Amino acid sequence: MSIPYSQVQNLTSPSSFWTSLPSSLRAYSIDKMPSIRSVSTFAVAAAQAVLGLQSPVARDTSLVGQSATCNNKQLSCHNKTVVENLCCFNSPGGSILQTQFWDFNPATGPDDSWTIHGLWPDNCDGTYEQYCDESRQYTNISDILKADGYTDLLSYMNTYWASNTGTAESFWEHEWGKHGTCMSTFDTKCYSDYQPTDEVPDYFQKTVDLFKSLPSYDLLKAAGIVPSTTKTYSLASIQKALKAGHGKKVYVGCTDNNELDELWYFFNVRGSIQTGQFVAAPPLTDSSCPKTGIKYLPKGSTSPSPTATTTTTAPTSTSTGGPFEGKGYLNVITSGSKKGCIISGGTWYTTGTCAGFTTTTTDDGFTLTSSKGLCAVQDGKLTCAAGVTEGSTFSADGSDLSFNGTSSFHADAVPTGSVQAPVYVSADGHAVELTIEWQGI
Repeated sequence: MSIPYSQVQNLTSPSSFWTSLPSSLRAYSIDKMPSIRSVSTFAVAAAQAVLGLQSPVARDTSLVGQSATCNNKQLSCHNKTVVENLCCFNSPGGSILQTQFWDFNPATGPDDSWTIHGLWPDNCDGTYEQYCDESRQYTNISDILKADGYTDLLSYMNTYWASNTGTAESFWEHEWGKHGTCMSTFDTKCYSDYQPTDEVPDYFQKTVDLFKSLPSYDLLKAAGIVPSTTKTYSLASIQKALKAGHGKKVYVGCTDNNELDELWYFFNVRGSIQTGQFVAAPPLTDSSCPKTGIKYLPKGSTSPSPTATTTTTAPTSTSTGGPFEGKGYLNVITSGSKKGCIISGGTWYTTGTCAGFTTTTTDDGFTLTSSKGLCAVQDGKLTCAAGVTEGSTFSADGSDLSFNGTSSFHADAVPTGSVQAPVYVSADGHAVELTIEWQGI
């Protein structure tokens, strides 16, 4: 993909200058020519764009900073020898996941389409790196895309890359900062005449292109699997329908109430993420859905399950042990009242059945494990998943869960219906304070 240069304001257009040159000069490789961007005005404009100090200047699409030209034929996750040029071989994150959401309540995106979650690198074994470059945690994705002339891409993202818990902009910033910075072929050294943010349009364009090639709604519909408040589907039928379009088995994700809500398409790549060949690969993670009884709800609806109630329920305790010993439930208390509980993924839920947790004593306290896996505080929030390799150490404040010396946790809002709210350890920017109370089983 070509990445445009910035255009200097109040100077003659680089575009007109370039097109005025004889064809013999225009054919000369641009990375061998002196950079027009060596002019100080360009450096100032680029810095202002990155820091958000003013709107980025328009970039001229006739001058391009190229990503690496790759001739490497090795397929990521399949190399037998060490690859030194990581501009043409993504490592360690050689497994690339194009991930999609089905947000039905609150609904996001068109009623007849899944939406984009992101593009993630995995270390070929189910583990992954995150937030790999603090210097490139950009906070102006929309401005960057507009400045580069990617207005059509931005418009598409506003429709198909939406968030049900915050702004689209903050969602895009999170996906790039957490995942995009960990893809080696997007490293700054992989671009000739690099200018800050050159790699950003490449990440978002590739994610959108892959999403367009994987029309999950249509693949499922072709197999007779359509959103319904009355029908349920088997995991095997869903995976068969998706495999017909992808070529390999797909990770299928469900909520704790057996509602279909996420898909992960795995790839290995021959070459760079920007220009390489994406080859379908089997998933590195087992599905979180049951074998049967999967609900695929229309957008805007709530689960019709007769087992769901307006508030979460947990069986009466029969435990004779102390707090956080053995197995139990994690009830949520806010504003002096019990409102739901923590479910197996580590999120706060107020509708359905509580998840059971198991404690394991450590030297400094205990760890927690749910049916999804070990629990840890990652990116400032509680997460329980098979990908968590080292659980966080928690302690007890009476019957309340405590982490790093405090029993106060936080959320953006009290969840309702089928919404699951992330639970944060910091109050920063999160309006609701809560405590998590142990109920032994």
